[in-house]
Amino acid sequence: MARKPERSRAAQRPEVRLPPLVPYDGGGLEPDGDYDGLEFQDVDLAGQSGRGARFIDCALRGCGLDEAELLNARFVDSVLSGIRGVGTDLAGASLRDVEVTDARLGGVQLHGAVLERVLIRGGKIDYLNLRKGRLKDVVFEGCVLSEPDFGGAQLERVEFRDCVLRRADFSAAQLKDVDLRTVAELDIARGVDRLAGAVISPAQLLDLAPAFAAQIGVRVES
Repeated sequence: MARKPERSRAAQRPEVRLPPLVPYDGGGLEPDGDYDGLEFQDVDLAGQSGRGARFIDCALRGCGLDEAELLNARFVDSVLSGIRGVGTDLAGASLRDVEVTDARLGGVQLHGAVLERVLIRGGKIDYLNLRKGRLKDVVFEGCVLSEPDFGGAQLERVEFRDCVLRRADFSAAQLKDVDLRTVAELDIARGVDRLAGAVISPAQLLDLAPAFAAQIGVRVES
């Protein structure tokens, strides 16, 4: 008897329960700084350097992150709501049990980053760079991702729910239990051959058929 295909495993969502928070004093970020139980409310962090900083049980709400340097920073059990910025550098960062809501970001650098139990809900992110990142139990929900780059990344138990993927790049990516079925707009610019390990809907299969045919060298003519 033919074996039934295994069902894709759902992503485990973060459950962030923040303790009572202390307002951030506005002293400026510091490299390798420790920020524990703080609330950053409408703080402009543009151009500041928090390289290697650790944010634990923190909330960043309505903060500006233009050109902020947060390489190798760690965010644990934290909420990032309404953050905005262009050129935010989070290369090599680690996000674990983090909720990101209604972000407006452009050119954010997350290459080599590690995301585990992360929810990204709402908002719009242009040119998201997640090359060679590691994503496990990550949910993109109701957001717009324009030209996201997942080149060489590892995605395990990642869900794209009711969101828009425009000109996505999956070149050399490794996918396992990746759910694309409810993507409202699925546009893959590169890496359609790397979709093994993903689940798509019958309608999406029809939309992607020309790309699949081109990948294996099949010409479709009337």
